[in-house]
Amino acid sequence: MTSTKKISDNALSYVSGGTAAETADDSRFLNVLLQGRPGQCDRYGEWRVHWQNHDDEITRAWATVGVTVCIHSGNCLGDGKHNVYMAGGKFINQEEAREYAMNFIGKHLTRAQWDW
Repeated sequence: MTSTKKISDNALSYVSGGTAAETADDSRFLNVLLQGRPGQCDRYGEWRVHWQNHDDEITRAWATVGVTVCIHSGNCLGDGKHNVYMAGGKFINQEEAREYAMNFIGKHLTRAQWDW
């Protein structure tokens, strides 16, 4: 018997990720959001995130906008774990972390403004 139940997109967003690409996106987003502010991290591509350790720098950047993160950069294909984000005393997904950070700073970005 096969199940017809499907996971929602929102639920999937909590379990997807954990790749160098996810963490690289964090660095790109935070680099633009925090431009000229304390805690601004550098922008990293997937390969640099995978082969060099930038997790502490990116974690500190998240902290400046009120988000606690446990990074599992893994590799380009994933490591079976996902980054864990928390803000306001609850677990949130990556997109919610971005929204929280933008509200915290009072600066709203489109993906095109930070993902270049």
